[in-house]
Amino acid sequence: MSYWNDKVTLITGGSAGLGRALAETFALAGAKVVLTARREDRLKEVVNSIRSSGGEAAYVAADLTVPQDVDALFEQAIDQFGQLDVLINNAGKSMRGRATDTTVDEFAALMDINLFSAVRCTLAALPHLVAVGGHIVNIGSLASKGVGPHLGAYPASKFALAAYSAQLRWELAPQGIHVMLVCPGPIAREEGSRNYDEQTAGLPKSAKKPGAGVRLRAISATWLARRVLVACQRRDPELVIPWKARWLFAFSQLSPRWGEAILRGRFR
Repeated sequence: MSYWNDKVTLITGGSAGLGRALAETFALAGAKVVLTARREDRLKEVVNSIRSSGGEAAYVAADLTVPQDVDALFEQAIDQFGQLDVLINNAGKSMRGRATDTTVDEFAALMDINLFSAVRCTLAALPHLVAVGGHIVNIGSLASKGVGPHLGAYPASKFALAAYSAQLRWELAPQGIHVMLVCPGPIAREEGSRNYDEQTAGLPKSAKKPGAGVRLRAISATWLARRVLVACQRRDPELVIPWKARWLFAFSQLSPRWGEAILRGRFR
C-alpha cells in the first residue's frame, strides 16, 4: 500500500503547470486531491482528467488574496473529505523588470500572492494538519536563495517565503508537522507563452526566457512533481533543483562578493 493512499492533499494554483503536475502525481500515488485556483474551467478540466484515470479529485475555485475565499476553500475541502494531510502552497506569480522601477503597490501585490496567500492557507490548514502530523510544502524558487537580473520584486517575495518556511519548521516540528521548501530552477512552460511580453519592454531578450536567461535547462513539471512527492514522503526540509545550486548559495554566504561574481556568470 502506498504511503499516500487516501491522504487528502490540497494544492493551490492547481489548474496548470506545476500545480497540475503535482495534482496528477499525488493522485496517481493514491492521494485524494483538492485543487484550487481562480479559473473554474481549468480546474474542472484537471479534475475530470484525474477522475478519468481512476483518481479521486475535487476542486474549489478561489482567490487566495481574499480571506473569505480561503475560509470557504478549507471548509469545503473538509466537508468533502473529512480531513487534510498535506497542504501544497504552489500558487504564485513571477515578474520581470527592475526593482528600481517597481512601485510599492506592485511589490505589495506580488507579496500578497507569493507570501500572504501561503500564510492564509497555512493558518487555515494548521488545526487539521496538527491532528494527523501532516505536511506543508511551500513552492519557492531558486530566487528564494539568490537573485538575478530582470526579476523585479520576485526574489523579495520568494526570499520571504523561504524565511516563513524556516520559521514554520522551527515552530511546528514539536507538533509532528513536516514543513518543506521547494526551490526549483526555471520550469518548462508551453510553447508560445507570452507571459512577460509587456513586462520586458525595454529589457534584453533574455528577460523573456524561463529564469530570465539563467544558464539552466528548463525543468519538466511532471519530473519535478515526482521529486516533490518522494522528498515529501521522506520529510525532507528542502528540495533544491538543480542540487549543485546549493554549493553556489553556500559560497555566496561565505563570500557575497565572489558569490555574486559567479552568479552573474550564470546569466546570458
